Amino acid sequence: MMPKISFMSANFVAREVGYTMTQGWGEGDAAAVNHFRPEATFRERFAALLDEVRELGFDAIDLWTGHLGWAWATERQIETARELLAERSMTVPTLAGGFGNTPEEFRRACRLGKAIGAEVLGGGAGAVVSHRKEVVSLLNEYDLILGLENHPEKTASEMRARVGDPAGGRIGVALDTGWFGTQGYPAAKAIGELSDLLVGVHLKDIHEPKIVAGSPRLADSGHETCALGDGVVGIEDCIRALKTIDFKGPVCIEHEPEDHDPREDCRASRERVRKWWSAE
Repeated sequence: MMPKISFMSANFVAREVGYTMTQGWGEGDAAAVNHFRPEATFRERFAALLDEVRELGFDAIDLWTGHLGWAWATERQIETARELLAERSMTVPTLAGGFGNTPEEFRRACRLGKAIGAEVLGGGAGAVVSHRKEVVSLLNEYDLILGLENHPEKTASEMRARVGDPAGGRIGVALDTGWFGTQGYPAAKAIGELSDLLVGVHLKDIHEPKIVAGSPRLADSGHETCALGDGVVGIEDCIRALKTIDFKGPVCIEHEPEDHDPREDCRASRERVRKWWSAE
């Protein structure tokens, strides 16, 4: 049975800079926060975001902290987000982003994740290195799972070493197929090797990696995303690997172009995933 497929809202990282994101991820992140942070316009803008995702055929959204962030969201904004999600019968399998460097910051991230109904915090947290005991305690308190996302790790074994003790299932891997592609490691192989730690999967494809020295653009660092199946990652193989291990956790479609609107690519990707998953 195919798991529910969600839309990663960070797909819109370049939207608020007009899809001319030339200075790297931080440029889009800052612009998104500036757009969604004001309370006076939050309801209208967040509702529009959800409606667009709904129109693409998704009833689940992995919420990125650029759109609803633990560092800035007020109680009113969190409650508004809950209301708007409920009105549209939309779920949030994962809160995505970075979750802080201190126990206090991590608690705020947990509190937000729990409030919007997420089961997984997917991304990274400096606090898990510097304050691991407190992080595990907070994950238990809020009944959440921390899924660490691979970026620089070149192999599955490096990712396993990063996770370390899984703390009874509270810490695992939110596997990004595209980043393993950038690192030149077969993502389908990584799925099999990390199956016991897998708590989420970001289905992402990339074009053949190219490197432009000194450029802050993701595309110039070997990470130019594209519609699933149009790149070099081998997404069909990844789906076969997920079916082999009978993965039932959260799966999202992720595609974060710096220079164009990803919506139609994501619509096509969703249909391709449905087709590939249903194939024998």
